[in-house]
Amino acid sequence: MKAKIGILSISDRASKGLYEDKSGPAIRLCLDEWLSSEREYHYEVIPDEFELIKEKLIYFCDELACDLVLTTGGTGPAPRDLTPEATEAVCEKILPGFGELMRSESLKFVPTAILSRQIAGIRKKSLILNLPGNPKAIGECLEPVFPAIPYCIDLIGGAYIQCDETKMKAFRPKNK
Repeated sequence: MKAKIGILSISDRASKGLYEDKSGPAIRLCLDEWLSSEREYHYEVIPDEFELIKEKLIYFCDELACDLVLTTGGTGPAPRDLTPEATEAVCEKILPGFGELMRSESLKFVPTAILSRQIAGIRKKSLILNLPGNPKAIGECLEPVFPAIPYCIDLIGGAYIQCDETKMKAFRPKNK
């Protein structure tokens, strides 16, 4: 079964065409390097609007049946940064360990990592993970949490995602 991956870039300026979105492509670059299984991507750039973010997350999970939905942007403390709130509103379960690890790893690079509010959660058979909007920070945050993602998707009934073990080693418990 081909993995379906949604990439949702959340940026007022990029959605208006004031600059090119580099965060969404940065996510895909990481995944293309790490994954060996077949996959298809669904990608959109939208403004920081709470109801629209919720609508798109629901669409990616319920209509497109994405196994993994990665958002980028809208995770800071600014008034229009609403991605974590929208994610929490559509999820049935929140997985706080993802955000905790991403912030912990980011602190190795910038002291402002404590301002980040990324979260992760489950909606139906989809894992939603918030990433920062900075393309450089995407790899720094996604790399440490990614080993848990394929197994998490297994547990919720999604596609079996395989990694190129020379580039990214996914964790799966050994069968007894």
